[in-house]
Amino acid sequence: MNQIAENTDSGRISHRSLHDELVERLREMIMTGTLRAGARVEERELCERFGVSRTPLREALKVLATEGYVTLVPRRGAWVAALSENDLKEAFPIMAALEALAGEMACANATDAEIEHIDRLTHEMAEHHRAGRREAYFELNQKIHLAIAEAARNPTLWRMQRSLDGRVRRGRYQANISSSRWEQAMDEHIRIASALRARDGARTGELLRLHLQNKLRALRASDQEIAPTGGDPTDDP
Repeated sequence: MNQIAENTDSGRISHRSLHDELVERLREMIMTGTLRAGARVEERELCERFGVSRTPLREALKVLATEGYVTLVPRRGAWVAALSENDLKEAFPIMAALEALAGEMACANATDAEIEHIDRLTHEMAEHHRAGRREAYFELNQKIHLAIAEAARNPTLWRMQRSLDGRVRRGRYQANISSSRWEQAMDEHIRIASALRARDGARTGELLRLHLQNKLRALRASDQEIAPTGGDPTDDP
């Protein structure tokens, strides 16, 4: 059965930055549900779709496996991992604490130009929200969170956030599926940007923590597929 939704854009990938682009394309397909949770990754179909050989595709899948997006089974291939209960219980609270700390440190260490940049991204994201452009909104959402992390000026904190990003990024996207949560998330971002402009570290940190906590609550309340422990593709017939 074809596991790739038919309503997505196709397009062969150029050889420039092939590895990074493959990883990003596959990650996006998983986040948006184009590659469905629990589905086997059809390597031949994807190779034809992107115009690449199996070697770079498999290297990209290895990266996604380390991020928790796919599960690799020796001699059987790769399966799209469902967002697991462990991701919700473990990764989200940790990321909330890390992002809160990053927000506090960014208020103390960010340059005026960095704060202006985050503010500008927030206004652009609000425009995408008003127009109903979810993909463009989410792209800027990611840039904002990364910009705050960079402005914290703490390489250790940055590495810890990046190491968890793969486990929570899909949840961030799926949590905003409902219109009510999307509206709430946009309002939260506006308040985060305002607190950052005021360099109010305590408030910025608390708003970022609440932002992640609200995403977790929305995700739990949604009908998104969540595996008890991440699922085991070897149980498939």
